[in-house]
Amino acid sequence: MTAEPRIVVGAVIVQAGRVLAARRTRPSDLAGCWEFPGGKVEDGEDPQDALSREIREELAASIAISGEVPADSAPWPISEKQILRLYVASLVQGEPRPGADHDALRWLTLDELESVNWLPSDRLALSAVRSALAADASRPPR
Repeated sequence: MTAEPRIVVGAVIVQAGRVLAARRTRPSDLAGCWEFPGGKVEDGEDPQDALSREIREELAASIAISGEVPADSAPWPISEKQILRLYVASLVQGEPRPGADHDALRWLTLDELESVNWLPSDRLALSAVRSALAADASRPPR
């Protein structure tokens, strides 16, 4: 019997038409690659609660999650033991700043998404991220 893969969550934080990307410092094989910030879901933890916790811990900011990035190929594989789920979010408190796992943050327009060296799982999700953000931008304000 194979164990269920562990869920890793990432935040597609949107502000003024741009998306936040974070450059990893560790582990060494991932250092220098960019990702949508987030982290592992602990046993018994709701994925959205885990994402809010990870953003507070990693970036010293608070987010509001508007929904999961939908895609036929989601969740995206990280490894045989981990999968990635992404959620669109907005900042509600704090200005994100790099913590222990990141050395840089960049706000990217949709046209700039390909300009950084993404982690493989995050790169696989870029098409779905673009679609989700385009759909979100076309909705009337609430």
